[in-house]
Amino acid sequence: MKNKNLFQKIAFPSLIGVILLFSAVPAIFSQSAMPAPKQEKLLNGLKVLMWSDAKADKVTVKIRINSGSAFDPQGKEGVMQLLADNLFPNQASRDFFAEDLGGGLDIVTNYDYIQINASSKPEGFLTMLETLATAVSNTAIDKETTLKLRNALLAKLKIKESDPAYVADQAVAKRLLGTFPYGRPQMGSTASVQKIDFADLIDAKQRFLTADNAAIAISGNYDKALGFKAVRRYFGGWLKADKRVPPTFRQPDEPDLKMIDISMADAARAEVRFAFRGISRSDKDFPASRIFTCILRERFSNLMGGNDFEQFSVANNAHVLPGYFALGYSAKAAIVPLPSNHQASADAPAYVRSNPILSLFRNITDAEFAKATAAFLAENSKKSVEDQWLDGDTYKIVPADEAKALQNITIADVQRIAERLAKNPVAVVTVSNQK
Repeated sequence: MKNKNLFQKIAFPSLIGVILLFSAVPAIFSQSAMPAPKQEKLLNGLKVLMWSDAKADKVTVKIRINSGSAFDPQGKEGVMQLLADNLFPNQASRDFFAEDLGGGLDIVTNYDYIQINASSKPEGFLTMLETLATAVSNTAIDKETTLKLRNALLAKLKIKESDPAYVADQAVAKRLLGTFPYGRPQMGSTASVQKIDFADLIDAKQRFLTADNAAIAISGNYDKALGFKAVRRYFGGWLKADKRVPPTFRQPDEPDLKMIDISMADAARAEVRFAFRGISRSDKDFPASRIFTCILRERFSNLMGGNDFEQFSVANNAHVLPGYFALGYSAKAAIVPLPSNHQASADAPAYVRSNPILSLFRNITDAEFAKATAAFLAENSKKSVEDQWLDGDTYKIVPADEAKALQNITIADVQRIAERLAKNPVAVVTVSNQK
């Protein structure tokens, strides 16, 4: 009876809660209106986005290179991660932003892009721009630095690859997508990183670290006229590419749907992952898929909760090209409810034979739609205006149009993407200490 109830629980908010959620949606939309930046473009192709706020206490500069780990050579995954690490290769160069400029520095690398996030006090603005321009336009790559960065990355990977959760995440992506870029590890593996040398970084730099493959967003307390003049001076010499490398890859083969069991002797808990193919970031259904992700998260937690399952996760991994959804949980043992494309044996527990994963794609109620919409909008409001406009350049979308489209999403739109995703086969991976 306990197992039967496990997969029949549905949590709905009260009627009053639904009314409050619906009434809050217009207010959240109005708060998320994005001010348009002043837009310029240098002769070398660098796109410039500028916002100014005289009341701000700092200036923020974000430089996005519109090529990420998806472009890693097969068998040498980790090249783009090391290229990003090489931009500011030592701690002293990073500490300069905090100690001398009164700001900070962070570098984000993913499948779609490399992004430098820097900030300074207003009086350090020009020094910050000059420092950043030198890093991206005159990147020094040598054997000694590459070796140090490679060893540092290998140390990080050694820790990650001993984590059952990380192993499960990577394994289910590979099972679903194979050698397609998103099925390969974004940071690389210990095996692939060991094959990388400085010549690989030089090649990646020449192909991708170019002005016409980048955009810069500047916001905060500075004068726009002076800022653009400085950008032209410091970034005007940044070379453009001889030719652009489009993100075109052969689509992945149909996945092998036989469940994989991975044994890790030191695994304290079992990790279980499900994955099915999703959509691209520029897909017209992407906003609706974000709302459906919130619904999936709630349903998955209700489905698995209360039976020694914990750390539930649902991720919508949308990229330049179609990505995938990943659902996961930890457990004392690898108990796996089978997805719809798997056949359970006759002696399997009743809750397994019923294919409970199917219940995640059932019809969406008004209550679920209202709650998920509010959750999505709250989550989306945390994204900076600068990042939303940089996304426009990376994913070839119009930020203002997408923001407007959010206001018109209906429950029918979310149901449509749910039905579209429900047709995709599901890959399953378990990681545990069981042999």
